[in-house]
Amino acid sequence: MENTPRKSYQIISRRYRPDTFESIIGQEAIVTTLKNALRSSMLANAYLFCGSRGVGKTTFARLFAKALNCKELTKDLEPCNSCSSCKEISAGRSLDVLEIDGASNRGIDDIRQINETVGYATTGSKYKIYIIDEVHMLTKEAFNALLKTLEEPPSNVKFFFATTEPHKIPQTIISRCQRFDLQRITPEMISRKLTAIAQDLNIQIEKEALRLVSHLAEGSLRDAESLFDQVICYAEGPIDADMVTSILGLTPRSLLFQLDRAIYEGQKSHAFELAGQLFASGKDIGHFMEGLMEHFRLILLLKTHPAALPSSLSEHDQQQYQTSAALYSEEQALHILDFLMQWIQQLAKFPFKRIGIEMILLHLLRSRHHLSIETLVQRLTDLEKKLGTPQSSDFTPPPRVKEVEKPLPKQENKEKETSTPLVQTENVKTPKVEEKLLQALKNKIASADLTGLQTPPSLPQESKIEQENRSETKEINPSSAQKSPSHYDTLLRFAAVELEGTAHKKK
Repeated sequence: MENTPRKSYQIISRRYRPDTFESIIGQEAIVTTLKNALRSSMLANAYLFCGSRGVGKTTFARLFAKALNCKELTKDLEPCNSCSSCKEISAGRSLDVLEIDGASNRGIDDIRQINETVGYATTGSKYKIYIIDEVHMLTKEAFNALLKTLEEPPSNVKFFFATTEPHKIPQTIISRCQRFDLQRITPEMISRKLTAIAQDLNIQIEKEALRLVSHLAEGSLRDAESLFDQVICYAEGPIDADMVTSILGLTPRSLLFQLDRAIYEGQKSHAFELAGQLFASGKDIGHFMEGLMEHFRLILLLKTHPAALPSSLSEHDQQQYQTSAALYSEEQALHILDFLMQWIQQLAKFPFKRIGIEMILLHLLRSRHHLSIETLVQRLTDLEKKLGTPQSSDFTPPPRVKEVEKPLPKQENKEKETSTPLVQTENVKTPKVEEKLLQALKNKIASADLTGLQTPPSLPQESKIEQENRSETKEINPSSAQKSPSHYDTLLRFAAVELEGTAHKKK
């Protein structure tokens, strides 16, 4: 039996590509600006559409090209999509609207060819339009070759540029364009779009399943439509959230909620059990880490700003997150997120993936007892406030400290000549002996004569260089010796030894 021929299938992202400005979602400001430009005929030479993937950059360029060359423009300034020009542009067969891939035609020769053909007349359209996708891939020489034509093109020539990395485009090019930055599309808008597509295709799918696809797309409508295409190709009947989780290789949220309970209870064995489940099911480690970070991000968001919890979550998941958030402190959730951000880069280079996952999970299970420096400082501050400070009436001053110089031992090491004084603690109110010794020492220094001093027997044997220095010191008169700090040190040293001997004799 011969197989019956099937009608060629067109992917959802192409089949449901917007063909009017009204069907574009999430970019109302840009739509209004372009329509006003059509209404007032205030058209620029070049337009630059910037944004992340799948938000409608090339779609805007094609729609605007349709509107400029449409022969039966509607009252709402929408292309009719029925005239020959609109049909040719939609099919990509128009000779007056040329789409160029900037990644493949990035050299100066390609731009030189554009400059040579830019002056040719159109085949029947009002404008000749060049759409260059991923324009940031052009070389520096190619951009320079395009400058003059871009600034002063023929009156019937327009340039439309699309890029995901506008920072790579020279400012000389950007200054000659009207720039439009497209926003990411919210999950709610993507979910509504997918719901309309499902109704048109007569596909039964749960709202929670659409929420999962919309959230996984990260603001890209094209990514959401591609994922939705994959889901409906797998399922033969109604589609639910568990089916979408299995098809797309996502980590079930139930596993993450079980991990929250294990972290709170400190079940370290759960790390090895969860790692075993992940590797047995063949889950992608990168997707698991992304899901783990998103999970703790929602917990931290719930701890800091509960009203900002995304509405794309089902009521069941919102209740589960309320329960899980109560198991964490704000400091702990922040510490876990910081730890995961550091490890997600290292795990890709780690040769033993399972061991890496187990170590990460073990660290998370021990995070409940982690204390940051800020927390320790705050606890010390609170403890000081609780204990209080001593009152002035209860304060007892410390005892007076009396320093008694220790006799210099007879040693050959010079460093021990000036040994540290022996400190004795005594409660002495009037240190008369100390004052007398100090006054006698001052008098001795003031009336001392260097020529009459002799080396005391308790001092160690001096080296030859020290003896020469001392002999030179003897020849100096007393007046000059008193003016030099080094001479004062010598006088103080000899006088202290003599006074010490006198004090011992008196005792």
